[in-house]
Amino acid sequence: MEIATVKDSDLEIYITKIMLDIGVPAHLKGYQYLRDAILLSGRDMEVVGSVTKLLYPTVARHFRTTDQKVERAIRNAIEVSWVRGNTDTFENMFGYSQASGKNRPTNSEYIARIADKVRLDIKSM
Repeated sequence: MEIATVKDSDLEIYITKIMLDIGVPAHLKGYQYLRDAILLSGRDMEVVGSVTKLLYPTVARHFRTTDQKVERAIRNAIEVSWVRGNTDTFENMFGYSQASGKNRPTNSEYIARIADKVRLDIKSM
């Protein structure tokens, strides 16, 4: 199955499950921004190559805020999930976790890895 044929609502549900499994708290503003960024990246991986020029401004327009606030909120959500999240899920998805002593992934690494997982999982259905 191709990702282009999947409805946005179905993708959002799938992305939400992954984010909750990783440990991104749903009450954070960055949670919504991150989910939207992953959805956009899953549809078009090119936006991950230009997060400051394409991805953050697109998410910011959708939520009627600034791209700086989007970037900061996403970074905070990733940091919180990195510190408090599911270590096993991080190990499986990224190959490392906080327990292994490595630094957290960057915003673009985090978004790209989850978007790639979503794309691969959809193709294997």
